[in-house]
Amino acid sequence: MLFYNSLFLVGCGDNKTEKTTETLSEIQTEEIVATDTSTKTILCFGDSITAGYGLDDTNNAFPGVLQQKIDSLNLNYTIVNSGVSGETTAGGKGRIDWILNQDIDIFLLELGANDGLRGVNLVETATNLQSIIDAVKSKSPKTKIILAGMQLPPNMGQEYTRDFKQIFMNIAEKNDLAFIPFILKDVGGIKELNQNDGIHPTVEGHKILANTVWDVLEPLL
Repeated sequence: MLFYNSLFLVGCGDNKTEKTTETLSEIQTEEIVATDTSTKTILCFGDSITAGYGLDDTNNAFPGVLQQKIDSLNLNYTIVNSGVSGETTAGGKGRIDWILNQDIDIFLLELGANDGLRGVNLVETATNLQSIIDAVKSKSPKTKIILAGMQLPPNMGQEYTRDFKQIFMNIAEKNDLAFIPFILKDVGGIKELNQNDGIHPTVEGHKILANTVWDVLEPLL
């Protein structure tokens, strides 16, 4: 199906990085305040994939690559990277209200991988994702939401793997969201496009991720 043998040894960021969530959030708040209010905002809300874990320059993570595309087209959008390594859907649910203290035109939701790697109950994952979407809709009904889907290797069993993938499809359909079926398309499981941990994309991998996201994002701009 996909991807790496080491997935269950290394999650999307480790426990130590999870402990830094509060500090990262404070930094991100400062970044949000500093965002030019004359431009429209695209907020990428995710885990270590969004955050650019392991890269020397996090501007090389896919949100930064997307910003380069946008700038090259002279589009009036600023991307805010709100990725936190180790983030679960529960963690995202816990910080979403604070994130929404700003105007957001497009909200990209990229969470769930760490739930799957830890074998979190699928109902809990689905409920948390729906809660995040509901919070965005309630606070900012005009915000366009993109849901990024994730897939898992068969280590957790065929049924869990299948149902995990289906969660994202169901939520996207239920909420009529723009949908990326698999954000790691053409990257997951390809050794040369991932770091030594076998899970986090390299700079080249993030370029491919950006193209995958762009296919869904561009029509919304």
